[in-house]
Amino acid sequence: MWKIEKLNKFPWMMHVMALLWLVWMGVLEVFGAVGDQAVCQMLGNPEFPLLSKEGDVTIGGAFSIRSKISEPPLSFTDTPQPLTCSSVNLREFRFAQTMIFAIEEINSADTLLPNISIGYRIYDNCGSTLSTMRAAMALMNGQERTVGKTCSSKPAVHAIIGESESSSTVVLSRTTGPFKIPVISHSATCECLSSRKEYPYFFRTIASDLYQSKALAQLVKHFGWTWVGAVNSDSDYGNNGIAIFLAAAMEEGVCVEYSEKFSRTEPEKLLKVVDVIRTGTARVIVGFLAHVEMNNLLAQLSLQNITGLQFIGVEAWITADSLVTPSSFSVLGGSLGFAVQKANISGFSDYVLKHFWDMAFGCTESYQDNVTLSKPCRENQDLLELKGYNADVAELRYSGNVYKAVYAVAHSLHSLLKCAGGQGCNQNVKMEPWEVVEALKQVNFTTNTGDQVWFDSTGAASARYEVVNWQRGPGGAVQFKPVGYYDASLPTGKQFLLMTEDIMWPGGFPQMPVSVCSERCSPGTRKAVRKGKPVCCYDCIPCAEGEISSTTDSNDCMSCPEEYWSNPSRDKCILKSVEFLSFSEVMGIVLVFFSLCGVCLTVLVAVLFLIKKNTPIVRANNSELSFLLLFSLTLCFLCSLTFIGRPSEWSCMLRHTAFGITFVLCISCVLGKTLVVLMAFRATLPGSNVMKWFGPPQQRLSVLAFTLIQVMICILWLTICPPFPFKNMLHYKEKIILECNVGSVVGFWAVLGYIGLLAVLCFVLAFLARKLPDNFNEAKFITFSMLIFCAVWITFIPAYVSSPGKFTVAVEIFAILASSFGLLFCIFAPKCYIILLKPKLNTKKHIMSKLKSTEKS
Repeated sequence: MWKIEKLNKFPWMMHVMALLWLVWMGVLEVFGAVGDQAVCQMLGNPEFPLLSKEGDVTIGGAFSIRSKISEPPLSFTDTPQPLTCSSVNLREFRFAQTMIFAIEEINSADTLLPNISIGYRIYDNCGSTLSTMRAAMALMNGQERTVGKTCSSKPAVHAIIGESESSSTVVLSRTTGPFKIPVISHSATCECLSSRKEYPYFFRTIASDLYQSKALAQLVKHFGWTWVGAVNSDSDYGNNGIAIFLAAAMEEGVCVEYSEKFSRTEPEKLLKVVDVIRTGTARVIVGFLAHVEMNNLLAQLSLQNITGLQFIGVEAWITADSLVTPSSFSVLGGSLGFAVQKANISGFSDYVLKHFWDMAFGCTESYQDNVTLSKPCRENQDLLELKGYNADVAELRYSGNVYKAVYAVAHSLHSLLKCAGGQGCNQNVKMEPWEVVEALKQVNFTTNTGDQVWFDSTGAASARYEVVNWQRGPGGAVQFKPVGYYDASLPTGKQFLLMTEDIMWPGGFPQMPVSVCSERCSPGTRKAVRKGKPVCCYDCIPCAEGEISSTTDSNDCMSCPEEYWSNPSRDKCILKSVEFLSFSEVMGIVLVFFSLCGVCLTVLVAVLFLIKKNTPIVRANNSELSFLLLFSLTLCFLCSLTFIGRPSEWSCMLRHTAFGITFVLCISCVLGKTLVVLMAFRATLPGSNVMKWFGPPQQRLSVLAFTLIQVMICILWLTICPPFPFKNMLHYKEKIILECNVGSVVGFWAVLGYIGLLAVLCFVLAFLARKLPDNFNEAKFITFSMLIFCAVWITFIPAYVSSPGKFTVAVEIFAILASSFGLLFCIFAPKCYIILLKPKLNTKKHIMSKLKSTEKS
């Protein structure tokens, strides 16, 4: 035989037993209808209600007025004795009081069911699903031992108010469901009861846990607690509620370190849960527990002195006065949770303190000579301890839901009996339970307390909760202080209202506790989940260069736009610095200085040559080409300035074309001077007539021809694909190099190639003429100048390619200046030396002496 504890561990056994009972009752009904003499007779003893009153219509009630059940000894030889219940639950007893108060209030009023009296039959299930089954059978069958021949009499009640816990309510609803008797619960919040397919005749004046569980996740997220523990009752209520919470917490980014469960009959599991809480690192505990399990957990936490934790509670226990003990505040002080809204039921306090005892139990008190005299309470001796109590009457929360449930049944009966003001109700109407169900779906009224009552499509009330906080009151008593509210009917983002400044945290501290697996990642870093750990356990990794995170706890770093770069703290994108060779920086100033020095030296040489233009050394070296060469060198020095400064469309086109044309003009002049030297030597030979073919006109024409070719190349380059300013973002990630893109690479290398071709030709011819017999042979100086020129530009190519940013431009300017200075010094320095320092050598005799001696030999 199964023991009671075994049945409590397996609630599904209750459902199986209920089904077997129904089948057995059906068999009895069939056999009872076979013979005319058959009589439907109750098996065993009838179950009597704890509180009852007769009326025209009857409402049933089922509450856990006593919370402990004792199993009688089983001898297996006699019929088992009834279960023994003990330990009165004040909270549940008040629910029964509220039900009776609401019925009496309706009976005494003329507006609702004016000529109909409501009776009640209230059963105590002692906190056991087995007792719930017995109460359900009693509410359906009544107390008569013999029903009739067919066992088809109507149920004893028209509706049932209860139960308080979801598991017991499931048993009650499944048992009465086949008979279509409406069950209205005041505190069964399990989302499983929302299924109209499984529970079509179930209603409740409280919201489903679907809303509360999601609100719990939002509350935890609101305070930044991303690392929490979860403990729940091992029941339909706890398992369904915590499952919804875990799913909502995952959506909110909250991690659950552990999720443990236990039932009130499993002390070994409770100890394991307490051990997990003590060793866990989460400082916030979500307790989805019925008040009985919470009481058991609180006792163990107090015993082991586990304090300082932030508990987040549900409506089942957060305002339960049974949890308030001298030692409980050290554990639950500062707890936050959702509570059913308070109800202000007028007259209920007086009824609880006096009339209920006088009317229901006959326990009257009288005073004589300052001595209290009491009339004995009939058979309800253990209820005598509650006489005169006034504890937690002010905390009418679930009591308000019981009050609403009774009035909902009364309004449905009012419509079914076709009650009309002044004419009363039609007492001849035969009501079926399913008609009461349909009438309940249509009720919509406002109670005396101002609360609107109606049921949604799942048979539940709208979700409205108070957010309460366990605090010490002015007198040191524990109070459940409202610090906000939650209303699921409001738009998203406005459902919560929290007054954080009114919250007192665990230990009496005003500072909010911190419960995270990892510290928050500051802006400029991102979260990197630790391998094998939940997503809330992570390391903070600095963002890479060019990436930022501007928010706390960023999952990823965001790349900056192309023209932006991350600041040193990696929390903001800033404009990249633009780099180009400017006139204001040191390198630009140095290059400008040498460029202007070159121009000044060239102009001084030109002035000197102009002053000494009639001297033999100036005239002997083709003064016209010399002046043209000096002019072109001046342009070469000046064109280097076009490479400095912010590149623009015009400056890019000018710098490359000016460089190409001026250098070709310069080398053309040098080439002309070299040819003049060669032709002059040929002219000294007997019978030679070469100079007439290479006189001044031909020299000018050759320079013009060589230069025009470069001009044509530049024109084609500018026409097809000219140079343009370009933002180079590839070489440096953190800055932009503003440079001139050559446009057509072919055009660029054609310009350089043509300069190089002329330079090589000039070098070869000068090299051949370097040993010609002359006292002042210019070819040797041209050879050296071309050697410097070619060396500079040959080394320029790899330096140009490998130099980064503005140094590329600096290398190009350096090559221009170096080759220009090389030509200036090599060709004109010897002549200036003779003109200025050796004027005795600047004679025709000295210049021609070598030539004459050569002719004589």
